[in-house]
Amino acid sequence: MSKAIKFCLLYRDMWQSSGKYVPRVDQLSKVAQPIIDMGCFARVETNGGGFEQINLLFGENPNKAVREWTQPFNDVGIQTQMLERALNGIRMNPVPADIRQLMFRVKKAQGTDISRSFDGLNDVRNLENSITFANEEGMVSQAALSVTDSEVHTVDYYIDLADQLINLGAQEICIKDMAGIGRPVSLGKIVKGIKEAHPDTLIQYHGHSGPGFSVASILEVARAGAGIIDVAMEPLSWGTGHADLLTVHAMLKDAGFEVPDINMKAYMEVRSLTQSFVDDFLGYYINPKNRHMNSLLIGPGLPGGMMGSLMADLENNLKSLNKWMTKRDKPTISQDELLIKLFEEVEFIWPKMGYPPLVTPYSQYVKNVALMNVMQVFKGKERWSMIDDNTWDLLIGRSGKLPGTLADELIEMANKLGKEFYTGVPQDLYPDALDEVRKDMQSLGWDLGEDEEELMEYAMHPEQYRAYKSGQAKENFEKDLALKKQETFPAPASKQSQAQSQVATQPSKMNIEVNGEKFLVHISYDNEVTPSVNGTTPVSKPQEISSNSLVKEIIAPLEGNFMLTKNAGDKAIQVGDEVNEGDIIGYIEAMKVYNAIAADKAGKVVEICATNGSAIEEDDVIIKLQ
Repeated sequence: MSKAIKFCLLYRDMWQSSGKYVPRVDQLSKVAQPIIDMGCFARVETNGGGFEQINLLFGENPNKAVREWTQPFNDVGIQTQMLERALNGIRMNPVPADIRQLMFRVKKAQGTDISRSFDGLNDVRNLENSITFANEEGMVSQAALSVTDSEVHTVDYYIDLADQLINLGAQEICIKDMAGIGRPVSLGKIVKGIKEAHPDTLIQYHGHSGPGFSVASILEVARAGAGIIDVAMEPLSWGTGHADLLTVHAMLKDAGFEVPDINMKAYMEVRSLTQSFVDDFLGYYINPKNRHMNSLLIGPGLPGGMMGSLMADLENNLKSLNKWMTKRDKPTISQDELLIKLFEEVEFIWPKMGYPPLVTPYSQYVKNVALMNVMQVFKGKERWSMIDDNTWDLLIGRSGKLPGTLADELIEMANKLGKEFYTGVPQDLYPDALDEVRKDMQSLGWDLGEDEEELMEYAMHPEQYRAYKSGQAKENFEKDLALKKQETFPAPASKQSQAQSQVATQPSKMNIEVNGEKFLVHISYDNEVTPSVNGTTPVSKPQEISSNSLVKEIIAPLEGNFMLTKNAGDKAIQVGDEVNEGDIIGYIEAMKVYNAIAADKAGKVVEICATNGSAIEEDDVIIKLQ
């Protein structure tokens, strides 16, 4: 009798691997029944990863979205699957253990059957709690091996890793080939080795298609004993996404495997609905390059799930860099030039950073450092001059043990900055905090939600949740979408816009020097309307500056979303506070990480120019001091 192979549809990841966002809850609810009618899926990936954060960015309630989206699959017995990041839960930085435990309880109550847990460093200590909490809450605990290709990531390394995770209680193993750079034969050997030691353990394969290995890898792991294959479908298969259902189905059937029949009428309906979501608004955030296979990805090994958002972010970084270059009469660069420079820099710095597998969040950390290095070098500055706090935590051991050895230059830099290396259990660094978060919510008069799901969401994503509750998130998203549409279908220039263009040619800033100290001063002209900061909150006109009352400005070093605080309960700076040089005055969330902004001068806060959660550009004024 031929071996049966089952399929899991990655309806969350195929969106996030293509672009920046996933469909709204009304769209997800519309496509659920046709997916069921296809009749070929044993599992559907419904949530996890960045799903909840994206709902918050839309101004949607993420818990309502998860419940409505999972219910139709629950009703017919199709298992629902989520993705979580072990120590980081469903966010990009570490989470206290009690908040992690609440997440599993909430997700089970919301209708999620399987928790696929991975640690970006493959540190078993970080995965132990995930396995324990999933089992305690009645979920299927699936532990993932984050696959990459390096001198330390061998076949025996992964077989031993799976053995440790199964002994800790993992019910299933996922081969998570997040960049699609796992070599097919080696992947087959990994699966075979696991099955020989644990013949009853189900193995599920997840592989991105970008570099072109994934179809061969699927055949190899199926022959070696994998039982479930993750797939995507048109119009979002291939490229930085995943192999297409129809291709994998035909290949495995020809190879003699038993595969379920596909209802092609329902398939075409899902395909059509998915395309309609692209056409509605999601396509504005999908870079066409993400729909292409690209063997250049073999070198840097960047994951498909990150490439979707990377290309969207890269457009903004390119604009920012070229704006800087133009101001200084330097030649601008193209997106392809920046992308190749980025790929080369990732290959260069990855070994120096200790070979962390390039999977969320560490793929973002390595990519962000690489991108910042490239941009700083273009600006005549040194490598490593902008490393965010989360990346430093990775480098000094606070996120887990690096697979490789940290470069001497980074060790020396850490020592100079007074950073202490850590070799203990990472979770111990992040004490329980749920009671404090609960008190904070209650003081704000906010409902904890059914099964305390709103408490979990606020604890996981405090700043994004505040922006959602205030309506600022929805307002920001709608403005951004309107801008995307305007860029795609620009309106004819009006007389007013032409006049504004003429004004824009006049200088708006000037550096002046008083008593040997340099200051950046804004210049206003007669009849000029004081602008707003990125269309959010109006900024008062600068007061007349005298030598006795100079206003000093703290400038944004990069573009992103400005956040006053990073965690629930943190105290934000206020007008009237005294700031010392080196104090953290806020954060810029860029490329999925928080970059701490340190004051480069001291003084009393007289104005906070950027609103919490607002988009800001490099060189925008954040804080004014006197």
